Amino acid sequence: MAKRFGGKYSPTPGQVGGKTGSDPAPRGTFQGADVDPVGARSNLLFLPPVLLGFFSLNDGALGMALGLTAAGVLILAAWLLRDGLRAEAAYTARKVAKRPAIPRKIFASMLTGIGVGMAAYKNDPGLIAPAIFALAAGGLHMASFGVDPLKDKGLEGVDTFQQDRVARVVDEAERHLSAMTDAIQRAGDRQMEARVERFQQTAREMFRTVEEDPRDLTGARRYLGVYLLGARDATAKFADIYARTRDAQAREDYAALLDDLEQSFSARTRKMLLEDRSDLTVEIDVLRERLEREGVRL
Repeated sequence: MAKRFGGKYSPTPGQVGGKTGSDPAPRGTFQGADVDPVGARSNLLFLPPVLLGFFSLNDGALGMALGLTAAGVLILAAWLLRDGLRAEAAYTARKVAKRPAIPRKIFASMLTGIGVGMAAYKNDPGLIAPAIFALAAGGLHMASFGVDPLKDKGLEGVDTFQQDRVARVVDEAERHLSAMTDAIQRAGDRQMEARVERFQQTAREMFRTVEEDPRDLTGARRYLGVYLLGARDATAKFADIYARTRDAQAREDYAALLDDLEQSFSARTRKMLLEDRSDLTVEIDVLRERLEREGVRL
């Protein structure tokens, strides 16, 4: 009769990877990783103004001034487009968000049209041809990259005051995470950078949970404020120490801190989800009782 092989490193029945089936699966390094919304198309828009400025150097004083000005306008347009794409991606990823304060993509399309019109005027002085080129360039730019979000995004049934509270707290928490990213890069350790990214993914799961139900904000405020602020400061201190000394003990202590924080954030998020499910169960029971009183049998 066949006999199942077992040993120290073999999972027992009911386990997967040495963990029970009830334990959450380990998170992969790239699970939930954010992709930079700035793609090759937007980066290529920096090339035409560079070429325009280079070829304008031998066009005389007026031609050079006009060409360099047009190149500067096009570079500003490309830079605004990059920021607009990132702002749009952040807006899309969140459940509750305000529209971007500055419509960067729209301004980028307008500046692209102005820059192309100025470049066309340099080679063909007049009004009709530069205007045609400007309108065509601005229109094609807007058709290619779209426009900015023009209205706030929230959840139905949640008042504006609650949405604003959640948006402010989440914005502040995102700034703490961004500061952690900037700080850990100074350490020059790719593994620790990936470890910080994994913790940030766990923290953002809590962000999304709070955005879906602002009532959870009261219980999560300490995590989104005090704990993330402490994590930011600890990351900055670790990066400064490790960049100078490459202290293995400091690296180990910091990794242990991230483990503790990740477990704490995950536990709190699961608790909020369970509370939300309990609220749903209560609502279902109440609705069933009302239906039964009305003579409706389920």
